[in-house]
Amino acid sequence: MIRKIHKVSITRYYSLGVLGVLFTFALSQAVFALPGAKGEESDLFDSGKGELRIHFLGHATLALEHAGRFVYIDPVKQYGDFAAFPKADLILVTHEHADHLDPASIAAVRKDDTKIILNGSSRKKLGYGEALEHERIAQAAGFFIEAVPAYNVSQGRTNYHPKERRDNGYVVTVGDLRIYVAGDTEPIPEMARLGEIDIAFLPMNLPFTMTPEQTAEAARMVKPKILYPYHFGNTDTALLIKALEAESGIELRLRKLQ
Repeated sequence: MIRKIHKVSITRYYSLGVLGVLFTFALSQAVFALPGAKGEESDLFDSGKGELRIHFLGHATLALEHAGRFVYIDPVKQYGDFAAFPKADLILVTHEHADHLDPASIAAVRKDDTKIILNGSSRKKLGYGEALEHERIAQAAGFFIEAVPAYNVSQGRTNYHPKERRDNGYVVTVGDLRIYVAGDTEPIPEMARLGEIDIAFLPMNLPFTMTPEQTAEAARMVKPKILYPYHFGNTDTALLIKALEAESGIELRLRKLQ
């Protein structure tokens, strides 16, 4: 069960489908940035076991803050001064590309007991951390982390994120919330088997990940209560809004995640 918290003014969000479909949890936007962050957007949720704040740092780089602990996902220096950020209790890396794996940023935010979880090829490139195989679950800093597949399927794109490299997406559970961070992927059958997802981050840029239409297809498989497109560059987000306008039960929210 997801508990309700008060709702304050937010910018650029879209409730898709029947207007009467509301969710039993709420989001708040605050002008609250991590020290050194490029942006200053963050959203607040009640996890049922304390507040979870999601910081939108840019592109595929996110930070989760819960109970005084910090999780960084694909920390990359273009999106903040990681030396100025709170130290990481947990770092997740989806795959080996430089816009997702940045050894300098990991080193800047790492401390002695930071747990680092990545896929196998990223582990080889970085030289340390725990390689988490698909459908395996790890626990750290009060979070449960399940690695799930991420890969391309469209003709002419499979070389970007080949299935055999076993790149990771992650389902992160904290309290009552299940958060899907898809990594670089297209719509794949495994998405339909994720179970209930409260918040999803789906990538949307060509040629590397998904078109708006494919992102909508993926959203219909995952069925998140809240959808954030991310990693979307110059993609026209209005096309995603249109593609999902008849879909009930998904709330689309746009943040500065180009």
